[in-house]
Amino acid sequence: MGKNITLTVIKADVGGFVGHSSVHPELLETARGILTGSPLLIDFCVTHVGDDINLIMTHETGKDNGEIHQLAWDTFASCTRIAKKLKLYGAGQDLLSDAFSGNIKGLGPGVAELEFEERGSEPVIVFMADKTEPGAWNLPLYKMFADPFNTIGLVIDPKMHKGFLFEVCDLIENKKVTFSCPEELYDMLVFIGAPGRYVIKSVFQKETKEIVAASSTQKLNLMAGRYVGKDDPVLLVRCQSGFPAVGEVLEPFANPHLVSGWMRGSHTGPLMPVPVVNSNPTRFDGPPRVVALGFQLCEGRLLGPQDFFADPSYDLARQKANEIANFIRSMGPFEPHRLHLDEMEYTTLPEVSNRLKDRFEKMRLS
Repeated sequence: MGKNITLTVIKADVGGFVGHSSVHPELLETARGILTGSPLLIDFCVTHVGDDINLIMTHETGKDNGEIHQLAWDTFASCTRIAKKLKLYGAGQDLLSDAFSGNIKGLGPGVAELEFEERGSEPVIVFMADKTEPGAWNLPLYKMFADPFNTIGLVIDPKMHKGFLFEVCDLIENKKVTFSCPEELYDMLVFIGAPGRYVIKSVFQKETKEIVAASSTQKLNLMAGRYVGKDDPVLLVRCQSGFPAVGEVLEPFANPHLVSGWMRGSHTGPLMPVPVVNSNPTRFDGPPRVVALGFQLCEGRLLGPQDFFADPSYDLARQKANEIANFIRSMGPFEPHRLHLDEMEYTTLPEVSNRLKDRFEKMRLS
């Protein structure tokens, strides 16, 4: 048995440049400088999607390690100080506390972690999204691990034929349930088809119980009790050798699907697959973006990244996303472009309802 490697990705928005569109280069350089000096890490990569800084780290200290989470918190805190100095927009908005308390979960930044014994060849993909919420991964994860029209390995690969286990979280009542697919697929779809509440947290290989995928499931508006920005989630997926191939994992993003977020976290729009260089959402602060960075792990070292969505084969997906954006933008403040009232995050509804409460009259039943 070899040593277990932990792949940890922690993200936060600590200041937008300009507005909500991107990250100032000085913040990225600051983060790289801090992680470079850490003896805790085997390797790391600092990158961004839109206005979110993403810390991709490998180490041998396991999941939920306080020192790793402290390192990420200190990194974001240092970046926040620079963001305030530069008067960047929303400086420190994802840091919901003034102090670290042993684990970064619940303090604002999004966290996804995989702990596993590194295989003879270990390809992994780190997906990072901006201007959307954790439920944005539900449809792609369903396609990757349960849809044979997307993943032919479910039909022809003996190591995948028996299916996968899906751990689904209820973000409102803070509980979880595990579905065994394909036999419980229809039951699972009842829940994951409502991605504002039910989110796929992890996926496991059914026979070995080995973890294959993990997402961040933090929901900032619930943690803070007020709007502090969309969650801009991350997703980690291991590929090949009994798991879906790299191409099967990427394939769901060739056809953009609708997600919640976009302008003011209160609109529906298409999730556009883009390379890092094009991950700065500007049109109506969007549309929502997703980046896919591929790494080959070698004794914990991150060989890469390969920027998968830089491939011109995703040009049609981007064109389709723009066409969808044109159509749904034409609806302006009307649903379903604007989210349903119970999902609105920036909203004047309470204020307007209170101001007009005396003008509402009882209706007679006829």
